[in-house]
Amino acid sequence: MRWERAVADGLTADVSHAFGIFDRTLCGIQVAGMSPSDYWWLPERENACGACQDMAGVIDGRWPQALRGEDAQVSVARRL
Repeated sequence: MRWERAVADGLTADVSHAFGIFDRTLCGIQVAGMSPSDYWWLPERENACGACQDMAGVIDGRWPQALRGEDAQVSVARRL
C-alpha cells in the first residue's frame, strides 16, 4: 500500500493520515489547505491513523496485483 501523507495546519502532528481525494484524508478529515506531502504515508508506522489504514486496505485490495508494488505509487492529487 502506498499513499501520500496528508499535510495541513489543522492536522495534529502525532497522527499520520493518508491523503485521499477531494482534499480529505482517507478517514474523512477535511481541513482547508490540505495537500499531499512529498513523503509516503505507510500504514505500518506506529502513528498511522487506524481508520486510514482500514480504508487504504479496502482501496488497495481492489487494485490489480501487478500495480501493488513499491514502484506503482499513484498520486490522486498530482495529475499530468
